[in-house]
Amino acid sequence: MSTSTAPFSSRTRWLTLAGTVVMQFALGSVYTWSLFNGKLSAKLDEPISQVAFSFGLLSLGLAIASSVAGKLQERFGVRNVAIGAGILMAIGFYLTAHASNIYLLWLSAGVLVGLADGAGYLMSLSNCVKWFPERKGVISACAIGAYGLGSLGFKFICGYLLSVTSLENTFIIWGAMAMTMIIIGALMMTDAPAQQPTQNALGTTRDYTLAESMRLPQYWMLALMFLTACMSGLYIIGVAKDIGESLVHLTSQTAANAVTVIAIANLSGRLVLGVLSDKMARIRVISLAQIVSLAGMSLLLFTQMNETSFYLSVACVAFSFGGTITVYPSLVSDFFGLNNLTKNYGVIYLGFGIGSVLGSLIASLFGGFTVIFSLIATLLTLSLAMSLLIRQPARERHAQPVLQRG
Repeated sequence: MSTSTAPFSSRTRWLTLAGTVVMQFALGSVYTWSLFNGKLSAKLDEPISQVAFSFGLLSLGLAIASSVAGKLQERFGVRNVAIGAGILMAIGFYLTAHASNIYLLWLSAGVLVGLADGAGYLMSLSNCVKWFPERKGVISACAIGAYGLGSLGFKFICGYLLSVTSLENTFIIWGAMAMTMIIIGALMMTDAPAQQPTQNALGTTRDYTLAESMRLPQYWMLALMFLTACMSGLYIIGVAKDIGESLVHLTSQTAANAVTVIAIANLSGRLVLGVLSDKMARIRVISLAQIVSLAGMSLLLFTQMNETSFYLSVACVAFSFGGTITVYPSLVSDFFGLNNLTKNYGVIYLGFGIGSVLGSLIASLFGGFTVIFSLIATLLTLSLAMSLLIRQPARERHAQPVLQRG
């Protein structure tokens, strides 16, 4: 255990990990949203595309709230902010159940639920990683893996609720369950102690404030790489079924199997690359993820697609996306320190929301898949070059940048 956590009992940090996992599982439930598009479309008499826009707003709200969660934690503590997030999520789902028009749906399911999810997600993850500075990759994999499992677990929970009760009651029960799990998880959490700078042969690592980080070119290189990974992952995941039907001419039922393939690949990427990031330089893990994603995009762009290659291509992109969002918190802490991780990663995490909107916007403006696939492949190539060239900011007592070390 590091010296910074020595005054605290081992039980405290393991309880925090358990609470984070429980909370992340509940927060991940929002990724079951596609189950409700059809029923809400019929209820509100609105096109499915308008209803589905709620999830785009949710993703944007999640990213925005994540970027300010660090300031909330400093003022109120991780436990209180998490409890507030749970209550806000329940309110959002309650209002969603009673939304009578599309604008109220966007406000409740999009803005409120998104802000609640974002307020809890990055803050609890960063706090948990700080408790385990010696195994950041594994801890990120546990927490973010739970977030991914939450989408899978609540798919069955919400599906069952829809089969036995009304749409309105399903939202209310879902909100109550999520709030209960989040509050239980929050009560198990403790704010991590401040981390001491680590010493090694290369010098002393330092903690950069957000203002200091944003003045460094490395910060914006990492931000662009993250934006690219999110845009590629979120866009392909969101339209995988349509790609299968349009490009591969699969039946609707066969193309829908891509959802299961994506869920398995996404979770595998979180676990495999998360664990791997504690065994090799994390920036090299990101390079590996970019190569895998490029392979998937190349299959979509340059091959005559069949069912097997279609599943393989979306699996590559989902694997890369899941692994990238797992490794990135620890990677950002390698570059800019642990103590300001929530703030430093929070601004970079805005790329999640921007990427979710940008991919769909470009696709709608230019039409078809070829343009957006080509753009994503170009950005991935640029990101791969950046990941191979980027170096950590110079450590204290050293004027020259040094190679990234995991």
